[in-house]
Amino acid sequence: MTKKVTDKTVTGKAVTDKAVTKNVPWYRHHWPWLLMLFPALAVLGGVAMLIVAMGSNDGLVADDYYKRGLAINQTLSRDHAAASGHYRARVMFNPTLDRVRVAVSGDRLPDALTLRLTHPTRAGQDRVAVLTRGAAGLYEAPIEPVGSGRWGVSLEDGAGAWRLSGTWRASDEPVVDLVPNG
Repeated sequence: MTKKVTDKTVTGKAVTDKAVTKNVPWYRHHWPWLLMLFPALAVLGGVAMLIVAMGSNDGLVADDYYKRGLAINQTLSRDHAAASGHYRARVMFNPTLDRVRVAVSGDRLPDALTLRLTHPTRAGQDRVAVLTRGAAGLYEAPIEPVGSGRWGVSLEDGAGAWRLSGTWRASDEPVVDLVPNG
């Protein structure tokens, strides 16, 4: 870039204007920096999104989605078995949500039950507890403390012949009633 500078010199008695050109480097101008700003911001935003995408786990995608689809029929048959066996359950949590007690009614009650608490989006927060029958006929076991929010609750016998399921909001109610879906 060149910059025109007017220089007035006095030679004798007359004053003359002389045009002097001076070279200014490109980085001294503002417009190249303004033009480079938006592409640089786009590159920085892309790098930030790449870091977020690589650092987080997408827990909603299943590798064996076809096998899970085939297992739906088995799950439905377990729900129908719970309905035909007249099974019902009341799941009660203590105030600190680290112990569970279950009252079950039905045809043939086993000595142990499996309780599953599933988080809707984070499989790493799921809880499984094996409940044993106590003296009062209630099933009881300690569990890892659960956080507030919505949870899926599933109760099944040890052989996997029947299953009761429902939804529970941990922050609202310490009790959830499970009835057969089929």
